[in-house]
Amino acid sequence: MPGALTRWEPFAELGELRTRFDRMVDELWGGGERTWAPAIDVVREGSQLIVRADIPGIKPEDVKIEVEDDILTISGRREESSEEKGREYLRRERRFGSFVRSMALPAGVDASQIKAQTKAGVIEVQIPLPAEPEKQKVTITPQAESS
Repeated sequence: MPGALTRWEPFAELGELRTRFDRMVDELWGGGERTWAPAIDVVREGSQLIVRADIPGIKPEDVKIEVEDDILTISGRREESSEEKGREYLRRERRFGSFVRSMALPAGVDASQIKAQTKAGVIEVQIPLPAEPEKQKVTITPQAESS
């Protein structure tokens, strides 16, 4: 739509920056279990908030979705399914291990109405948004000026 205004969110990219920083630190120090976090999209479609997360290779029963204090948390674990003895990796980029992604929800969301489904390695969480209160018009009554 030409001429439409888009709301600027100055801190929206901090989550991505943190993910990149965490990945860099993980690669520098290596260490035990490698962590990863699925990429997510959050979209408003009508009266719903839709959260899509990439979880390829993870069974739906291995994913947990919780809402507490208006915070939606998606967590789970991706297991390394096969181990090849004697193989020396020069580079290994496929991630495994547990993950947690959390996001704040608008106040008043009814957690019992949230639905989730998976398709082609993407989990979609549908969150019905609470009705926005109607704006109330206040009438201004002029007072008579005293002389």
